[in-house]
Amino acid sequence: MEQLAITVIGRDRPGIVADVAEVLAGLGANLTDSTMTRLRGHFAMTLVCTGPTGADVAAALRPLTADDQLLATVRPVPADSQQPLAGEPYLVSVHGADRLGIVAAVTRVVAEAGGNVTDLTTRLVGPLYVLIAEVELPGGAATDVGRRLAETARELDVEVTLRPVDSDML
Repeated sequence: MEQLAITVIGRDRPGIVADVAEVLAGLGANLTDSTMTRLRGHFAMTLVCTGPTGADVAAALRPLTADDQLLATVRPVPADSQQPLAGEPYLVSVHGADRLGIVAAVTRVVAEAGGNVTDLTTRLVGPLYVLIAEVELPGGAATDVGRRLAETARELDVEVTLRPVDSDML
C-alpha cells in the first residue's frame, strides 16, 4: 500500500470535501490525516491517505479539476517520514492589531529554540489579527520561549500567550 499526500485548492463551493472523499473512498483509499479550510472564498485541503497508487488517485481526481476551478496534486509520502512527537506540545496565541511580520517574528522564536510548528491558523477580523499555533518545544525550553515571546509581543504591540497543551486535547 502506498501512502500519498494530496492537496486540493481553488475557489470554494459546497461539496468539495464530499467530492474528494467519495473519489478516494471509491478507490479504497483510507484517509489517515487531513486538514481543510476556507481562506477568503478559496478552499484549501491537504490530506494523507493510504491505498492505491498515486497515478490512480491523480486520474480519479482529474474530473474534479476539469473546469479549472480546482487544482489537485498527489505525491508519494516516504515510509520513513512519520516522525514521533519530538517535544512537548504547547499552544501559542496572538491577538492584536494587524501588522506586517507577526507570523515571521513569532515562528522565529519557536524555531530558534529548536521547536517545531505543527499547526498554524491566522485570521484577520476587521482590525484584529489572531494567530493560533500548536508547537512542539524541546523539554525545558518553554520558560525561555515564553520570555522571548513576551519580548516579541512588546515589540509588535500584540498579546502573546504560551500554554502547555493536554495531549488528550490534540
